[in-house]
Amino acid sequence: MRDMPGRLLRLLSLLQSRREWSGRELADRLGVTERTVRRDVERLRALDYPVTGTTGTAGGYRLGSGTHLPPLQLDDDEAIAVALGLVGAAGGGVSGMADSSMSALAKLEQVLPVRLRPQLAAVGSAAEAIPRPGVPQVDPGVLAVLARCCRNHEIVAFDYHGRARDTTRRRVEPHQLLTLAWRWYLLAFDPDRDDWRIFRADRITDVTPVLHRFTPRVIDGASYLLESFVSAQYQHTVELTVQAPATAVTSAFEGVVRGIVTPLSDTSCQVRFSADTPTMLLTQVAAVAALGPFTVDQATPETSALISSVGSRLAQAFG
Repeated sequence: MRDMPGRLLRLLSLLQSRREWSGRELADRLGVTERTVRRDVERLRALDYPVTGTTGTAGGYRLGSGTHLPPLQLDDDEAIAVALGLVGAAGGGVSGMADSSMSALAKLEQVLPVRLRPQLAAVGSAAEAIPRPGVPQVDPGVLAVLARCCRNHEIVAFDYHGRARDTTRRRVEPHQLLTLAWRWYLLAFDPDRDDWRIFRADRITDVTPVLHRFTPRVIDGASYLLESFVSAQYQHTVELTVQAPATAVTSAFEGVVRGIVTPLSDTSCQVRFSADTPTMLLTQVAAVAALGPFTVDQATPETSALISSVGSRLAQAFG
């Protein structure tokens, strides 16, 4: 590595940043001829980097999988971003990741340039990531396969265990992995249903890449996920009239439960929540109640009973 020319390092960095490059693109980026690119690719192969290529007008180069993990080339921002990701992964709902994440963080710190070590030291000092109680743990192998299929635009099949404890075999076009409130979700297009679907990653098992490519569709994944939570109809609901501006109520939402807010005036609004359990609704009602007076217009019986019971206990405790 120490004797490797700087151009080879730049070439390696380019190959790691994108799935495939044409010889002309690489030559333009490096400021050399395509013949020089071919020679440099051969040098990387001699160093056991698995660079594959095809000939012809549509030919190109890609960095494939090898027998061991080659060094990665990261710029300054990427290195710090990886460090932050490792800290988050240690307690972010992926089973068995705490020790591996902290070990990888230590290795990253060892090889970082001196100028970046103060930033990483600040990250490392906060690296006590504790898994959140009650959050289902995700198999990191499942996430890895899903992430690879998203990146490569490969159709993937898996078993999905629904809320009703039913299991179905799904075959989808994976688009993006998203995380919200410590949970991981897969956004994918389901050709059998001709529509987008969101799958909780902790309910996915037996993942199998189908090895068929698809043309990616355009969608704002984060917005779609949030809108899906807002519009979903779950078993328990509550509707409130709140004496607070709609913008203030919206900003008070926490976790995956998002309410539908309808402004009534500049200082009041109606909000509707829906969730799997009354407890999840209680959390949101409490957040809204802190903003100002409110009335419960409608609620499912279990939700109404829980709100009344907790409200009475709080009144007795602080009355």
